[in-house]
Amino acid sequence: MTEARSRQVVIAGAGIAGLTAALAFAERGCVVTVLEQARQLEVVGAGLQLSPNATRILRRLGVLDRLATSAVRPEAVVLKDAATLRELARVPLGQAGENRWGAPYLVAHRADLHTALTMRMAELPEIQLVTGARVTDITVEPQNIAVTAETDGGKIEAAGHLLVGADGVWSTVRRQLAGIDSAFGKNRFSGELAWRATVAAESAAGQAFAATGAGDCVTTFLHPGFHMVAYPVSKGSAVNLAAFTKGERIAEGWSGHADPAILAGAMRGTSAALARLAALAGPWTAFPIHTVEQRRWTMPEGIALIGDAAHAMTPFAAQGAAMGIEDASMLANLIAASDPKQSLTIWEKLRRPRIEKVLGRGALNRLAWHAWGPVAIARNLVLATRPAEKLAADLDWLYGWEEKVVRR
Repeated sequence: MTEARSRQVVIAGAGIAGLTAALAFAERGCVVTVLEQARQLEVVGAGLQLSPNATRILRRLGVLDRLATSAVRPEAVVLKDAATLRELARVPLGQAGENRWGAPYLVAHRADLHTALTMRMAELPEIQLVTGARVTDITVEPQNIAVTAETDGGKIEAAGHLLVGADGVWSTVRRQLAGIDSAFGKNRFSGELAWRATVAAESAAGQAFAATGAGDCVTTFLHPGFHMVAYPVSKGSAVNLAAFTKGERIAEGWSGHADPAILAGAMRGTSAALARLAALAGPWTAFPIHTVEQRRWTMPEGIALIGDAAHAMTPFAAQGAAMGIEDASMLANLIAASDPKQSLTIWEKLRRPRIEKVLGRGALNRLAWHAWGPVAIARNLVLATRPAEKLAADLDWLYGWEEKVVRR
């Protein structure tokens, strides 16, 4: 393999994980081609939480300052009882969190992060972004990965020593690899629906949000039938709302139509203020939550899946975007520092325990947030007796994570 080819990377997908990967590989001197099947970069979803384990990577890649102009730094993560609005627990963030974990905890509109990533990427001539390019064929050669993509004008080809599948839960790359090796698996519906809405802070819904006492925090309202997460975005000019319920499988895609009576029924027994917020925030958009569980994320010939393409997870640990950012950064770090084939094996072995622990935290959160009867009473007693310092310390393994950057 020539030195030039050994420094070429092809990335499928221009979402958060894919763009982070492009920046991380370019930072290491690689020439990067990003293939995105959408004709225009589109942002799916609304708000997202970026904990310090993600923002320290964005800072290193030159993205954080751009994002800071629109993001919000919440003062705390707060748990409240949805029926009474009584505060059950509070984890301090803001400056206290930044001092503890070495980077800020931010909440932002997904579009604002995407814009910050693309702005930074546009400054780097090593990165070429091709939109309207859907990957249709992957050829594994002894020293090369060749990728063919369909475009409106025909076909294009890209090749390099590494193909990174960062094309999300509906990954085309993963689907093609599954035809070669069934261990790459597929996504599955989790049985959960996410109901999302974004409202202007000055609107009636925004005022109803303020009435819940959740103004400058990330607040999770707990209830046996559902939970709702709410926080300000876009420098406080808007409020992101996400409610989670059980539901039937809907559209094979990111969003679809679901009966709003599902959400209304799940919210029976909530406080009047929270019920008013839900009513004023509508119409809500329903998103089916899909997960990906598979036995392989890499092929030693030079292919890796990252982010949702590898391990799409439920949002109950608020780490989906962060895990994709971590995946991308660590992959570029290891590939640039040593033999690519060996590095892929090392990367997967290092990432799996971390992802599994995050998945476990998400499962625990969902169980605790939807608890009822004696279990809910026990949960509230535990939270009442656990000081904020201890609650923060419980998250050190997650928010304090930092990879060791190897310089080539």
